[in-house]
Amino acid sequence: LLEKARVIQQAKDERCFHIFYQLLSSRDEDLRSQLLLEQPSAYKYLSNGQLPVPGVDDNAAFEETLQAMDIMGIAQEERVSIFRVISAVLQLGSMVFKQDRNADQASMPDSSVAQKACHLLGLQVNDLVRAFLRPRIRVGREFVNKSQSQEQAVFAVEAISKAIYERLFRWLVTRINRSLDRSKARQSAHFIGILDIAGFEIFELNSFEQLCINYTNEKLQQLFNHTMFILEQEEYQKEGIEWKFIDFGLDLQPTIDLIEKTPMIDKQQMGIFAILDEECWFPKATDKSFVEKLQRNFDQHPKFAKASLKKSAINGFSVLHYAGRVDYSADNWLQKNQDPLNENVVAVLQNSSDQFVASLWKGVDNVVGLAAQAASETVFGQRTKKGMFRTVGQLYKEQLARLMSVLNNTSPNFVRCIIPNHEKRAGRLDSVLVLEQLRCNGVLEGIRICRQGYPNRILFHEFKQRYEILCPGAIPKGFMDGRQAVERMVRSLELDSTLYRIGQSKVFFRAGVVAFLEEERDKRLAEYIVGFQACARGFLARRACQKRIQQSNASRVIQRNCTAYLRLRNWAWWRLYTKVRPLLQVTRQEEVVQAKDAEIRQLREAGDRAATELADYKQSYAQLSAESHAMRDELQRERDSLAEAEDAREKLSAKSAELSALLEELRLQLEEEYAKCGRLESERRAGQQLLADTEEQLEASEEAKQKAQMEKLALEARVRELESRTASLDDQSQKLAVEKRSLEERLSEISSDLAEEEERGRTLAKLKAKHESIIKELEERLQHEKDSRQDFERAKRRLESELAERTEELEEATSRQAEQQAQCARLEEELQRLQSRADEEAAARGLAQKSARDLELLEDLDVERAARDRAEKQKRDLSEELEALKLEFEDQQDSNNVQQELNRRRNEEMLALKTALEAEQAAKETQLAEAKQRHARAIVELQEQLEAGRRARQTSEKARQQLETEATGLAAEAKSLGSAKQESDRKRKALEQRLLEVEARLQDSEARHLEQADLAERARKDAETSQALLEDAEARLIKAEKAASGLDVQRRELEAALEEETRQKLELQAKQRSAEESLHRLTEAHAESEAGRQQLERQAATLQAQAVELKRKAAEDAEVISELEEQRGKLRRDCEGLASRLEEAQAHADKMEKGRRKMAGEFDDLQHAKETLRKELMELERRHKKFDERYAELQARSAQLQADKDRLTVEA
Repeated sequence: LLEKARVIQQAKDERCFHIFYQLLSSRDEDLRSQLLLEQPSAYKYLSNGQLPVPGVDDNAAFEETLQAMDIMGIAQEERVSIFRVISAVLQLGSMVFKQDRNADQASMPDSSVAQKACHLLGLQVNDLVRAFLRPRIRVGREFVNKSQSQEQAVFAVEAISKAIYERLFRWLVTRINRSLDRSKARQSAHFIGILDIAGFEIFELNSFEQLCINYTNEKLQQLFNHTMFILEQEEYQKEGIEWKFIDFGLDLQPTIDLIEKTPMIDKQQMGIFAILDEECWFPKATDKSFVEKLQRNFDQHPKFAKASLKKSAINGFSVLHYAGRVDYSADNWLQKNQDPLNENVVAVLQNSSDQFVASLWKGVDNVVGLAAQAASETVFGQRTKKGMFRTVGQLYKEQLARLMSVLNNTSPNFVRCIIPNHEKRAGRLDSVLVLEQLRCNGVLEGIRICRQGYPNRILFHEFKQRYEILCPGAIPKGFMDGRQAVERMVRSLELDSTLYRIGQSKVFFRAGVVAFLEEERDKRLAEYIVGFQACARGFLARRACQKRIQQSNASRVIQRNCTAYLRLRNWAWWRLYTKVRPLLQVTRQEEVVQAKDAEIRQLREAGDRAATELADYKQSYAQLSAESHAMRDELQRERDSLAEAEDAREKLSAKSAELSALLEELRLQLEEEYAKCGRLESERRAGQQLLADTEEQLEASEEAKQKAQMEKLALEARVRELESRTASLDDQSQKLAVEKRSLEERLSEISSDLAEEEERGRTLAKLKAKHESIIKELEERLQHEKDSRQDFERAKRRLESELAERTEELEEATSRQAEQQAQCARLEEELQRLQSRADEEAAARGLAQKSARDLELLEDLDVERAARDRAEKQKRDLSEELEALKLEFEDQQDSNNVQQELNRRRNEEMLALKTALEAEQAAKETQLAEAKQRHARAIVELQEQLEAGRRARQTSEKARQQLETEATGLAAEAKSLGSAKQESDRKRKALEQRLLEVEARLQDSEARHLEQADLAERARKDAETSQALLEDAEARLIKAEKAASGLDVQRRELEAALEEETRQKLELQAKQRSAEESLHRLTEAHAESEAGRQQLERQAATLQAQAVELKRKAAEDAEVISELEEQRGKLRRDCEGLASRLEEAQAHADKMEKGRRKMAGEFDDLQHAKETLRKELMELERRHKKFDERYAELQARSAQLQADKDRLTVEA
């Protein structure tokens, strides 16, 4: 939907495309010199020169454009090529042509501008100028150089400039999509798109481009109205909401049909685009003839009017769009719709030395060329090239149809942009302008329907899930239909009945109700959250209190231990005990160290093995990643090839469609030529007839011989001319047949190619599915390896943590061992010091013994006293040590009691947890059993209901078979009645024949009156017999109709039989009337005769009485027929009731089936929940087992500590 006409000309105060101004405002002098750029005023295509936009810096915008190209991955070479093409378009617009005075040939006096354009496009100047001024076209089977006038040359340059910019624009779109990886192989059914389009354009001068834009807005506005108004109200009706359908008067289809409708039967059904296409190929057509044809065809159309402006009143028209009336000027519409290109210039561009320019025109064929345009200017308007291309209007309609198809398959959201004022001033709002825009956009009607309707709608299960918190006791436990649950909820919420409606699957609310429910829900959630916070804070406070109590008890224990330590720290024996005790643990510490070393070695070996496995896993992961990347690359290549094949298939399909259209067009042309041949043949025959008449006149009249001879010669010349035209048309039809056969062969070749491409596409699809399965398998393997690696990492981290713990324990043990060794060394030094002191004391004591032998006797008493004092002191010391040991034992006993208390509490907690777990498991099993029972009961009920539905269906099937049997019998009876009626008709015909014979005999002789009376009597008897048969047949018919009161299957057959009976009765009545007329004539004949005639009159009166009786019986038959009609209506109503009951039973069965599936789904959910609970139970059991093991280890450690304590007590 590119407005490419803006490239060559712009309206007043309008700019061309922004990229031209951005490129011209660039400050990169090297780029400007490379592109041969000048000032904007030097270019003809920039009609208004450098037209700045307030608040827009073109140079800064150009820098942003370059950054955007960088982001899209457009290389520098591609960028320069794009700018070269844009500069070349400006240079082409500056080319100047002049008209020769003596010939209809244009010339180029100055080729400097053309040289610049050719330099930028990589072309030869002579080739380009020759292509513009003397293009080579095909006339018949030969090629000639056609002279171009100045106007034609300028038009060709403008057309090629627009085409170059359009192809550059398409290339840029394709390049961006390729950068965004939007290939068709990756496109999905789910996407988000943005469509930005200008609104209705109503200018002072509106042309073909404005009609296209307004036509697009009509289609989009129709989509908006359909989405906002029609679908909204259809949603209400589909859901069964009480709603009166409102017609907002927003039907845009008449305007759309006026523009786009294609010819069906006559030209009155053609739209503006179709008439424009027709005029493009009509010989000697002009814009004025196009407007005149529009006025003739749409004179009475409600959306079409004559132009109101004086300038466009002569060559213009008006269309009443949704936004208002728009006056269009039809100047140059035929050229704009054809948009022909000079195929010579196209060939020059295809052979460009610049690969970028050549790629823009790659694959271009079937362009609208000069030969195609010249073909429409011949005498007879030959259109052999029609179908080889499509007009601009056709292309625009096709693109818009594809866009609308995409929009109709999506869920669109509309954003309306409103202009607050025309002065572009902030803080100012023009209310009239805003309301007019809202009215034109349909927003006011949307607000109106939202106020009258129910804009908010929620599915039943979503409403129940979200707002059940507001009415907790409204819905009982167990299964309940969604509609019933919603009804209970809204009654519990005490909502006004005018604020909501409940449909089949949704609940509808007026504006503001959902916001009110959300506020109430937030309040209720706040209450629940506050209650939960209170419970959580109470729990945390109780736990903190319990922790403070435990800390208080621990403080008391530490206080007693510190008191005991303060009493013992200065006692010599205690100090000796603390020094000697570590020496007893040396041997055991060495064993512990050795065990720890062995454990460290094992952990190191395990770490090495884990590192080796990790390296192996990393290597395998890298290998699998490489394989996965390779497979992904291969899959991408396959996808790309598939996308290319798909593109090729689409191109072939498009070509096939074009060739089919061409073939159809040629067929229509062939039919037209055949019709022309037929007309010429009729003219030829008429001429021959006229010639024959003329010859007869020449033979009859000698006076007008000379004049007749002249007319004869003239007619012979006309006949020869007609014969020559007939021969030429025959040749042309033969050529068309040959061309048709060639096109059919080409179509078959293309069809075979298309089949091969489709087969290739299927093969690629299979290969794609295979590769996807391989990739899926590799991804599963990769995920498995990732899971294994994660497990290994977790194991590694666990081993590393254990290794760190063991290392810390080893370091602690090593430090303790070092401390113990240092303490042992200090004790050994002190022991040596004591030993040396003892030796010195022994030496001193020996010396003293020598000096104290004399005083030995005197000192014995002192020695004994001193020994007794030391014994008493030692006794006191031992008593204090005993007291200290008792205190320590009591403290140890207290700590053991605390440990036992903790163990007892832990055991109680474990028992409580186990009991709670068993209770919860029992409750879950009970709930599961109850759910199973409920589901079993529900399934049994559903099966019973299904069985009842089956029995009802079987009963109805048996009744239907019985009715079919009865219908067959009644059909046989009706057949027999038909044969009886045929017999009655035959006898009535015989009666008529006899009455005719009676009339003939009355005319012959009066002597045969008695015989005629006998014949009349026999006729009367036959009539009575036929009447009796008729009454019998009618009685049987009444019986058959009463017997068929319960049938609806044979209703149409009985109606047909009844109509046949009615027709036969009408025929009988007609025959009766004819008999009455015959009798009337007989009566008149009898009036003229004597006594015998009077007897015959009495017989005629008798026949008249019989006729009256027949009329009375016919009236009775009519009453019987009316009764039969009533019975038939009753039969129809009974059948409709039976069908409705059958549909209700079927619906009930379907509902039961849905309920059964829902129950099965809930049962599967419960099974899943059960499996989850079982896994949680196993996890709890595992934790419990681990906790028991930990508890056993703690008990063993406690026992070891107790044994160590006992041993220390014994040693003490």
